Amino acid sequence: MEQDKILLLEKGKRGLLRMIFGRTGIIIGLLAVQVLFLLAGLQWLASLFPYLWALSMVVAVGVVVYLIGSDDNPAFKLSWMLLMLVVPIFGILLYLYVKTDLGHRAMIRRFDEIQKQTAPLAQAPQAIPPEEVPPAMEGVARYLGSCGFSAFQNTETQYFPLGELAFAEMLKQLKQAEQFIFLEYFIIAEDSMWGRILEILAEKAAAGVEVRVLYDGTCAVSRLPYGYPKKLQRLGIQCRMFAPLRPFVSTHYNYRDHRKLMIIDGKVGFTGGINLTDEYINVIHPYGHWKDNGLLLRGEAVRSMSLMFLQMWNLHAEKITEDYSRYLSQTVSVPGQGWVIPYGDSPLDTDSVGELVYMDIINRAQRYVHIMTPYLILDNELTTALCFAAQRGVDVKIIMPHIPDAEIPFALAHTYYRRLLDGGVQIFEYVPGYVHAKVFVSDDTRAVVGTINLDYRSLYHHFECAVYHHQTPVVAQVEQDIQDTLTKSIPADRALLKQDSLLRKLTGAITRLIAPLM
Repeated sequence: MEQDKILLLEKGKRGLLRMIFGRTGIIIGLLAVQVLFLLAGLQWLASLFPYLWALSMVVAVGVVVYLIGSDDNPAFKLSWMLLMLVVPIFGILLYLYVKTDLGHRAMIRRFDEIQKQTAPLAQAPQAIPPEEVPPAMEGVARYLGSCGFSAFQNTETQYFPLGELAFAEMLKQLKQAEQFIFLEYFIIAEDSMWGRILEILAEKAAAGVEVRVLYDGTCAVSRLPYGYPKKLQRLGIQCRMFAPLRPFVSTHYNYRDHRKLMIIDGKVGFTGGINLTDEYINVIHPYGHWKDNGLLLRGEAVRSMSLMFLQMWNLHAEKITEDYSRYLSQTVSVPGQGWVIPYGDSPLDTDSVGELVYMDIINRAQRYVHIMTPYLILDNELTTALCFAAQRGVDVKIIMPHIPDAEIPFALAHTYYRRLLDGGVQIFEYVPGYVHAKVFVSDDTRAVVGTINLDYRSLYHHFECAVYHHQTPVVAQVEQDIQDTLTKSIPADRALLKQDSLLRKLTGAITRLIAPLM
């Protein structure tokens, strides 16, 4: 057993072939086609080059006309149009590559199959019908109910304002597992945080507890060895890699599993911002102090978390033979204040659940809307809603990192600051380091804690999850966390923007042109 643990915690190496066959390699290859086309025209087809270039422009214009009539988000349309008109060969090939979606056709078919199979299970016996919740949340409860996510009472809630606090409770709850443990995370890395969890998982598996681990396939690029699931299976742990990278048919920069779920016996569930690696609990500090959060549910609402996990688990199953009822009947009723709705968001349907719930909070706010998010790459609808709320007298505050984890998204976020500031929105940056928490809170009444960032990737391209709270203790706890974080933050005003380097300004301006495609 000790040898297995040592082997499991050997650092995974980045696979060159998988990088080549992933998104980066595909885009580099398409750009190379564009360059070769230009060179061929200049060197070997000089006389025909004007006609070929004209033909490519005609095709690009045709695709642009098609885009105008499509149902795509206007922001996506504009970015695609710009790309096709500036570099038509590259733009057309990339558009066709993404839209044909070769790498996801089987996943989409399986997703539809699972949704139909589990639709009768989505409405839990303990769920509260929308007409029986408070009037102030009836609308969002009705909408989420139509998407398969029920409202619950009889659920205890607990908010953790730091990752390390959530981690301590996770370890405690994992040790108490008796029947099953489900883990679904965007990032798992072989370090001390995962090592402590893995030790418990191995012990529980040896004792007969069913343990399943699902992690996103991008971990195989730099975090975990590609064959890591087999290593966990030697410890009796079922493990799957979500959407593993596949040579050239991988449009997998989309459709990542960005969810964070830990479910124990169907009675306790965790979500929030933290992944399972050391920076999230401040063991290491690559970007200063890591400000994250976690959320615990204990009670009836955990049933929805179990169902969301099982749906994702079976997306890559060869055959769906899951006995869902075995895991959904384990919930318990726990005295709790208020109402909660655990919900998920999928890029494989037409519902922008994450964005619409955020919009509902913004539009219903009367006194304040306070937000923490690591990224700020907004579509016009969210920008307009935030500015309109501020202009009608709502106190709108957004807390962002002051030390970014990636320069390009940070530079891009700064390009949105001016319009928001002009609209009356107040923006702050957390000076000690990096904010990774994703929370909304409003009017001491409603809050959302989960994995959904304020960027196109989370709102449109990723699988996400969150929990909507109405009049639970978490609402006050999130607002207190916001106020505490503000004391360590500085206003991100025009004076701060003037301090940006020329390179940051140029990076932001250029990437803003294709922000929806990033």
